[in-house]
Amino acid sequence: MYQFARFAVIRAALAVLTLVLVSFIVFSLMELVPGDCAERYIAFKASQGSVISAADVDAERVRLGLNQPYVQRWGIWIVNAFQGEFGDSCIQRLNISQLLGQKFWISLGLAMSALLLAYVIAIPVGIIAATSKNATLNNSLRLVSYLGLALPNFLLALMIMLFSTVVFGDSLTGLFSKEFRDAAWSWAKLRDFLGHAWLPVFILAWSATAFAIQTVRALMSDEVGKLYVTAAAARGVSGRQLLWRYPARHALGPIINSLGFDLNRIFNELPIVALILTLTEAGSLLIEALARSNDQQMAGAIIFMLTASIVGLNFVTDIILALTDPRVRRSILG
Repeated sequence: MYQFARFAVIRAALAVLTLVLVSFIVFSLMELVPGDCAERYIAFKASQGSVISAADVDAERVRLGLNQPYVQRWGIWIVNAFQGEFGDSCIQRLNISQLLGQKFWISLGLAMSALLLAYVIAIPVGIIAATSKNATLNNSLRLVSYLGLALPNFLLALMIMLFSTVVFGDSLTGLFSKEFRDAAWSWAKLRDFLGHAWLPVFILAWSATAFAIQTVRALMSDEVGKLYVTAAAARGVSGRQLLWRYPARHALGPIINSLGFDLNRIFNELPIVALILTLTEAGSLLIEALARSNDQQMAGAIIFMLTASIVGLNFVTDIILALTDPRVRRSILG
């Protein structure tokens, strides 16, 4: 028990260290962008007809704390970031936490739902594909998975939108109906959200499911022919009990360990899907901040929160893997 607790503490410390290193990289990239927040704000004021002097720029830098040493500013930023506070947007001059609000959590919910859907489908289908002797079934599953890998998510989104517009007269865009867009959360708004959210979840899960099917199939194919499975079958274990107790239990370890990677891959696809489906969430805000407004403070906040989510998920999967895989437990507990 002591060794397992030590393992959990070490993993948690590594997770925090990873976040600190990522925060340093993100903050450094924000600093490398030409022109600081003071210059951008003063330039905006000048474009509105205000007369701006060099003293005004210096005063704005002092107000924003930009006259402090780099390491000190990074230290303040990371301490605030761990508390969920990222300062003000350079462009909009509003608090980033308020601007993001529930948008990041909606984005994370969409990505997590897509990840869950992908593996709910991929695990049983991948096991069937690896163990079935039916050539027609195997080839059909292989064709579907290849189609998922070959057809990009954004193209699938465009196809669905075009089909829906032509056939039903509705493009299926957005996450809320017009009457619920700015309303407070209620059961009616939640039902409306779920009625719209299924489409981005399905699109985001499209390629993730295909990739996961291929991974599960390969891992199961490698495990199912090993001697310990043959020995278990010789002892009279058969059917689903044989598959789930032996090859599947060992094959799914790497799958659990790759959840953080898959979440990152799904979230990377979210901004493009968000633009196509006109979703007002963190994915679209990230594209806006990086490609249009050059709001590096907003982009840095979203990237840091995404990294924190992935690191947290990796920590949880490490603990789950240690609890479910006897090989990992033996490596920890000796």
